[in-house]
Amino acid sequence: MKQQTGRGELWLQKLTAGAPRLPGLCPSVQVADGEVQGEAARFIAVVADENNHYPRAAGGEVGLLEGWTLAKVVSETVAEDANKAEKRIIVAVIDVPSQAYGRREEAFGIHQALAAAAGAYASARLAGHIVIGLIVGKAMSGAFLAHGYQANRLIAFNDDGVMIHAMGKAAAARITLRSVEALEKLAETIPPMAYDIKNYQTLGLLESLLDISKPDEPDAGDVAQVRQALSAAVASARRDPGLQCRLQAENRSSSKRVRERMRAVW
Repeated sequence: MKQQTGRGELWLQKLTAGAPRLPGLCPSVQVADGEVQGEAARFIAVVADENNHYPRAAGGEVGLLEGWTLAKVVSETVAEDANKAEKRIIVAVIDVPSQAYGRREEAFGIHQALAAAAGAYASARLAGHIVIGLIVGKAMSGAFLAHGYQANRLIAFNDDGVMIHAMGKAAAARITLRSVEALEKLAETIPPMAYDIKNYQTLGLLESLLDISKPDEPDAGDVAQVRQALSAAVASARRDPGLQCRLQAENRSSSKRVRERMRAVW
């Protein structure tokens, strides 16, 4: 029985018009080359692989293989474009439920694998590649930090299937000594505690929030809308390639003041 296609794989396929996948990678990291507004772009997604060598990463989680493979792909892209005037756009298509939790993952250094992936994305951005994170599903925990959070700009679907947070609700409830219901009640007044995308938008981290009519079965109009948003995000990143735009929201005013005071002291 064929494993159901997740949103990351689905949107990678749609946005690259079914382009062939980059060979030689682990099955859970899919890479295809396409374009954004006529410019060369490399699209990268982490997908589910029920036959994953590490069972904890079988559901689309970012584990050892995924972290090191992301680092390899992004680093090689940067190296290949090092002497080119026009560097490829990198689009991280994001639907990752978590990092992979397991004893083997911890013993074999998942922290290094995920740090390598995050570092590769950051290096690409600093090397002049425009990096866009397209959140089509879950963007949870260390998986999101490793795959997409280092982007110049983040775009997300305004949909119940999209969720962003540092940990799952059950785990967060245990850590804070609350019930899941109490945690959800708290999130109504403290946006960083919330899981829904609309609260996340108030933190100033999103370039745009897209109302996609059929995120799981996109039609031509849905794909065109996402393509337009990617193009706008690339243009925005070219005007201001830094990440200071993330601090302009009202809910980030304290973060902004802390950074200003730290700069003044140092």
